Amino acid sequence: MMPRRFVIVGGGTAGWLAALMISHEAKRGNLNWDVTVIESSRLGTIGVGEGTTAVFRQMLQRLGLDEMAFLQQTGATIKYGIRHRDWRSLGHSYDGPIDDPHQGVGLGGKDNILDDYAVAHGQSAGKLHLFQHLIDAGRAPYALGPKGYVPAGPFHHAFHFDQALAGQFLRRNAKDIKLIDDEVDTLLQDEDGNITTLQLASGQHVNGDFFIDCTGFRRRLIGQMGSTWVSYANVLPLNRAMPFWLDIPEGREIAPVTTAWAQKNGWIWMIPTQGRMGCGYVYSDAHTSVDAAKAEIEAVLGHEIHPRNDIKIDAGRLDASWRGNCVALGLASSFLEPLEATSIHGTIVQLTLLLSVLAQPSPRARDAFNAAAARQVDDFRDFIRLHYVSQRRDSAFWRDVATSHPSAVTDKIAAWAGRVPRPSDFTPFAMGLPHVGHELTVPVLDGLGLLSQTAAQDYLAANPKARSMAREISAVLTADYRRAAAQCLPHRAFLTQLQQEPAL
Repeated sequence: MMPRRFVIVGGGTAGWLAALMISHEAKRGNLNWDVTVIESSRLGTIGVGEGTTAVFRQMLQRLGLDEMAFLQQTGATIKYGIRHRDWRSLGHSYDGPIDDPHQGVGLGGKDNILDDYAVAHGQSAGKLHLFQHLIDAGRAPYALGPKGYVPAGPFHHAFHFDQALAGQFLRRNAKDIKLIDDEVDTLLQDEDGNITTLQLASGQHVNGDFFIDCTGFRRRLIGQMGSTWVSYANVLPLNRAMPFWLDIPEGREIAPVTTAWAQKNGWIWMIPTQGRMGCGYVYSDAHTSVDAAKAEIEAVLGHEIHPRNDIKIDAGRLDASWRGNCVALGLASSFLEPLEATSIHGTIVQLTLLLSVLAQPSPRARDAFNAAAARQVDDFRDFIRLHYVSQRRDSAFWRDVATSHPSAVTDKIAAWAGRVPRPSDFTPFAMGLPHVGHELTVPVLDGLGLLSQTAAQDYLAANPKARSMAREISAVLTADYRRAAAQCLPHRAFLTQLQQEPAL
């Protein structure tokens, strides 16, 4: 029997994730699948830092890839969440840790009484998160025990890395996968519009049965398949990005968080790798120019920067990521400003959905995939816009944002003004895969001052058993998490020690 031929166009993180996950599924299911990646060494990457969610670590484990080797070979760092500077008001900061304390005590999906308890007592919702204590202490997620590294707790952390190095790591670990260093010149399609053959720039022809477009904004395959772009310009206010690098002074601790620093016309991302800080200014060109944006950053940082590019961005998604025998993943499928590390998260989640039906694809499976992919991006779009519900009015940008919030955001804020969000407020995502839920939403609402302390107090007063349980659990967790963080290695010391160990 001829193998089923999968052709992935575009490498990078998305392309090699697709190759590895498809190959792993083939081996797991004893399927006769053949995987080819077409990646051109002539196409460079900007590569100024990428953040993930916890699903990336879960994916590494599923593929049997060693986390310590990944950290060692890519210069990656640990990420526990996002630090939001100056979003609520100038001088105010809050963190969004990505672990869920309710899951850690067996309450996940049932209630969120720990959030109610924190809000009722005027405490940060993050204080009941292990990751908040690790952030505050600047610690790695491991202590050093007599037999090696001991994890601080049961939660999956995330990573920061240079996406070029991460892509190279995935590529090195891609066994039994063919690689062609070339570019696509022409798509050949049958009478139904399905791709049959890719003619490459070298003249080589590559035949396939199923094609995956990981060509980023070029959308080299899916653009010819008839999918159209659904723009989010009316919801997300930023449309340019100016990436740049910053040095990390020798010996300075490396914060285990992504920093999202709000500015007068947008926000700056700051993502630490072991060697340097990947940064960028995401801004609105309706409110400032390229030169003025650069000057604004330099004034804030106190020194000159050297932008690697200035990119026009159009946030949005395809109306259908799967057309015929072609699926678009990563930036070829959707783009959101990188405020919540949605790109790689979305790629892994969509690949998981795809793999669940790829052995026996059907029009019904394709439609379900497209609906789930669209919902994923739409929900993250609204979650990102929630971050802009700010008290700031110190620039034309923030004044315009304040008067243009969509109903998808204002309706939720109105509903949650009288109570802390419940798990039941969020529709479970397909296959139970990670998605926007109360564990991500509560720290943002709390940090922006949008939750009512009185409402939380009233809820606990009306539910004395829940109040008593929350009090006891909160005391235990706070003590345990503080103790665990104190025992863990400092973040930079952990990374330095790892680099000094034999190559993995």
